[in-house]
Amino acid sequence: MRKVKPARKLGRTAAHRKATLANLTTQLLVYKRIETTEAKAKETRKVVEKIITKARKGTVHAQREIFKSIRDKEAVKMLFEDIVSKIGDRNGGYTRIIKLAPRFGDAAKMAVIELVDYAEAPSKQLPGKQDRAKRVKGSKKTEVVAAAAGE
Repeated sequence: MRKVKPARKLGRTAAHRKATLANLTTQLLVYKRIETTEAKAKETRKVVEKIITKARKGTVHAQREIFKSIRDKEAVKMLFEDIVSKIGDRNGGYTRIIKLAPRFGDAAKMAVIELVDYAEAPSKQLPGKQDRAKRVKGSKKTEVVAAAAGE
C-alpha cells in the first residue's frame, strides 16, 4: 500500500523545492525574519530547526554538512558564530511563525517566520510596507496630506 510522505510539495519539482527551501533558510539566517506564504514557512521551519540543531554541535563536520544544504559562506559563518551562541541553549523551537492577512492579488495565506530570540515586538506590518495612499500618486489622501504639509 502506498504511504503518504508528510511534506508539502509547494507546486514544484523536487530540485526546485530543495532550492527554494535552501534560499528561504539562508534568508532567514541572514535577516532573522522573513515574510512568505504559510506553507513555505512551515516547510522552512523544519529545515531551519534541523540545521540549528546540527550547528549546536560546533564541529567542522557539522559545518560541512550544513554547507551542503545552505551553500552560503556568510550565512554559515553567521549561524555558527552569532545564532548558535544566542539560541544554542534552547532545546528546539528556534523559530516562530506569525500568521498575517492574506496576500492581495491571489489571497494566499501569508506568514512571518522569525528566529525566536531575535524577535522584536511582533508587528502587524513589516518595515518597508506603506499604505496605499503613500504608494499611489494622485490619491485623495496624498493630496490632503500634501496640502496640509504645504500650509
